[in-house]
Amino acid sequence: MNSTPFQLLACPLDGEPLNLAGSTWRCSAGHSFDVAKQGYVNLLPVQQKRSTDPGDSKLMVAARQRFLGAGYYQPIAQAVSKHLLSHAEAQPASSLFGCLDAGCGEGYYLRELSRAVSNSRPLSLLGLDISKWAVLSAARQDDKKSPLCRWVVGSNAHLPVQTKTLDSVLCMFGFPVHHEFARVLKPGGLLVQVEAGVGHLRELREVIYPTLKPDTTSEREVPEGFTQLHTESLNYQITLEGQALIGDLLTMTPHLYRASQEGRARAAALDELTLTVDAKLMVYERK
Repeated sequence: MNSTPFQLLACPLDGEPLNLAGSTWRCSAGHSFDVAKQGYVNLLPVQQKRSTDPGDSKLMVAARQRFLGAGYYQPIAQAVSKHLLSHAEAQPASSLFGCLDAGCGEGYYLRELSRAVSNSRPLSLLGLDISKWAVLSAARQDDKKSPLCRWVVGSNAHLPVQTKTLDSVLCMFGFPVHHEFARVLKPGGLLVQVEAGVGHLRELREVIYPTLKPDTTSEREVPEGFTQLHTESLNYQITLEGQALIGDLLTMTPHLYRASQEGRARAAALDELTLTVDAKLMVYERK
């Protein structure tokens, strides 16, 4: 691994640069934010919250950590890392390559990226999520003496990052806020965005819902401020064995709360389930 925690954070209250002194981040106006003992910092002020505990729950985060740790989405992680590292290799060798995972969850994709990087290319990593449980999980998996990433509780709608300081932004099955991504990216910076395709986890949805909506596809507009470089489909099948693993998949998705009690019971009764993973990967360049 060859990565370091990202440094160029901004105050969530006034946008001024934050500086780390000991275990506290401070801006010139005197706003301060303490680093938690687990190694993360909370940069989500109460006025930016829509609830007292926004984002994924502790239960969802734990289920996702177990599922992703089993490697079922590794082909997606490999495709993402390939695009990011190709862009990194095109940058000056002496510079740190800044990458933000906007909606990092428990940090799976940044850890996979760090494992894939060559020793000659230093990365400066930032993982941000609105869920404190997700960021807590990510930070706990990091090495406190030599952390690979800066872990931050924050919002994609108000990224606590200084303007034009990042070489890349990653948004995995999340909630993209393109004008904020454009603000924090350097000109020529890369946005790698992954979202579910129409067939994603279809077999699970057929179990838990009485009927499925017809599949529809539409051309996505290129976000303002970006040029589209590449799109690809990532489509493959996985087989989950055991009720616990099937339960983890359901728990980590919004389907857990959308399905009826009967639908959840049908899923809980399964001992094996073969599923389609269908993801769309899009790569954009900041103009």
